[in-house]
Amino acid sequence: MSNLYVDLHIIQTVPPSCVNRDDTGSPKTAVYGGTTRARVSSQAWKRAVRLMFKENLNNELLGDRTKHVVELVASQIKAVGGSFEEEKCMKLANDACKAAGISMDKKKEQQSDVLMFISCAQARELARLAVEKHNGGDIGNDAFKAALKAQPSVDMALFGRMVASDPSLNYDAAAQVAHSISTHTVHNEYDYFTAVDDLAPEDNAGAGHLGTVEFNSATLYRYATVNVNELCKSLGKDITIKTVRDFAKAFVCSMPTGKQNTFANRTLPDYVYITVRSDQPVNLSGAFEKPVSGKGGGYVEGSVKALAAYSDMIYKNFASKPLAAWDVGLSSFGAAEKHVDFSELLGEFAEYVEEKLVEAEVM
Repeated sequence: MSNLYVDLHIIQTVPPSCVNRDDTGSPKTAVYGGTTRARVSSQAWKRAVRLMFKENLNNELLGDRTKHVVELVASQIKAVGGSFEEEKCMKLANDACKAAGISMDKKKEQQSDVLMFISCAQARELARLAVEKHNGGDIGNDAFKAALKAQPSVDMALFGRMVASDPSLNYDAAAQVAHSISTHTVHNEYDYFTAVDDLAPEDNAGAGHLGTVEFNSATLYRYATVNVNELCKSLGKDITIKTVRDFAKAFVCSMPTGKQNTFANRTLPDYVYITVRSDQPVNLSGAFEKPVSGKGGGYVEGSVKALAAYSDMIYKNFASKPLAAWDVGLSSFGAAEKHVDFSELLGEFAEYVEEKLVEAEVM
């Protein structure tokens, strides 16, 4: 099967906010093109995508990243075994997890020593094997390991799984998400705030609490890519097509939750450009190595124009043009020849991916 990649490029404006904080509580930044840019880490946006998956996808397709994997398997054993007491379920689950190669915490009883990514199907199969072994079945450790490797969840196939104690349980990520950066220079600012004690005496002139919150505002360039063939190896064609579409929708519409109650900064993109490629993924962040100027009013229009001009230069000189491309939003300045609304974009590019997978099967 020839290579098949879906690239997602997004221009999105975020108002005063602290979407993603560093260890000091400041909004994350990065120096790019010699100037300071706002930054939102890839981990933050992948987490936001996974949370949106939980809202929109069947839980059977999803997994959990947790140290409480024994409890998860024990709940499945209770469902399978029926008559087992809770303590017995936990004992069987603990033994099953160890047999599968999950390293357990030496200090915290019945917890894994690291966060373990496990799908519903994997937890259920571990439970079935544990009950069968308890009932006298000849079930070896290899069967438990095989159960923990088979039937990955959608988010596991997309974002990967690393098990340092047993690399045979690893899953390579089919999706890569870049750190989002502002297309222009930013300077963090501070919000000085006070809180008033509602029950304080009337003659009390002081505030009940004083504080500051650091924030910035930015027009971001966001990028992600999905290796469709890699995803298909893990999930099969039908689920892959649905997953690519659902990932695109979630990546476009999600927002990390950092300080959201304080700033109410949930926005949607100004521009989305999706391409299907057969050579390699192409991150177009080079369009913003020279910061976009806000002269003339705002950064969005200049950012979309810069993205379109840079993509044209890349396609003429280095990479081939996409097999297909769509855009939505400020399309009059955009990079694609086909301008659609968002629902049309999701439907058309998913149909195109399906056609390419069917062609590969025929060949």
